[in-house]
Amino acid sequence: MSKLSIVVPVYYNADTLELLYADMKEKILDRLGDYEIVFVDDGSGDNSWEVMNRIRGRDERVRCVKLSKNYGEHAALLAGFSVCTGDCAVTKQADLQEDSAIILEMYESWKRGNKVVLAVRKERKENRVKVFFANLYYALVRKMVNKNMPAGGCDCYLIDRKVIEVLERLDEKNSSLTLQVMWVGFQTDMIYFVRQDREIGKSRWTLSKKIKLAADSIFSFTYAPLRFMMGLGIVFDIAALVLLISVLVEKFTVGTPIQGWASIMCVVLFGFGMLMLMLGIIGEYIWRVLDAARNRPLYIIDEVKDRDSEV
Repeated sequence: MSKLSIVVPVYYNADTLELLYADMKEKILDRLGDYEIVFVDDGSGDNSWEVMNRIRGRDERVRCVKLSKNYGEHAALLAGFSVCTGDCAVTKQADLQEDSAIILEMYESWKRGNKVVLAVRKERKENRVKVFFANLYYALVRKMVNKNMPAGGCDCYLIDRKVIEVLERLDEKNSSLTLQVMWVGFQTDMIYFVRQDREIGKSRWTLSKKIKLAADSIFSFTYAPLRFMMGLGIVFDIAALVLLISVLVEKFTVGTPIQGWASIMCVVLFGFGMLMLMLGIIGEYIWRVLDAARNRPLYIIDEVKDRDSEV
């Protein structure tokens, strides 16, 4: 019989973990057969670790992983994949915004031979501003990175053991795990669901983290920013050449003196700003090369507690 691992990244989710487990217990766990739940505490500052272990005390198929500090959801999921023992693994958010029942649909799709199953949002019952910027991000990803990214986006997915092994070999820093899952290929299916608004707890998904995800998604999977810089440089060169020719023609045909200090300064300042932007883009790539060259681990596991061992 096949085994399913449910990997749950935890970051300040002490108020939702019991509700999450109860929801999964009611809707899916008794129907899965062989399963395990892997909670990964990503450096939470609340009592999430204690709540996780309390659940483990009631269900021997729960494993608790504690990271040494906060490394981010990408690293937390990889840590969960590294210790899970299932033939396939599905990610599950701890904020109660995704219906647990979709895991059954994804699991059945995997049984039909799909090695990657994406849970795609067909609707989001959230703040309109939040939905707008989320859709903007996914539109940008479809345009610049991966044209197969669903319009509603996806953060939850089920992957086969082969895909887990590929992700562990990639060992990429400052990247998007969802885009890595889509990049590896394999037979893929999509399951659609409605994402609910968050009712309990406070989201830790800050603006700075969102901006970093957008930057990581672009710089890790496309050279479009470098092509943009080259194209902009060509446009500036052509514009400068045309302007130079027109000024010289006017000078020698009409006799207009070459003036325009204010306009020249505007062009110089604008060009200087664009130069700084280009250097910043290059710096993003160079920093990522440096971070990869240092070869620091993506995460450090502090403790693993399950029915067999305590490390």
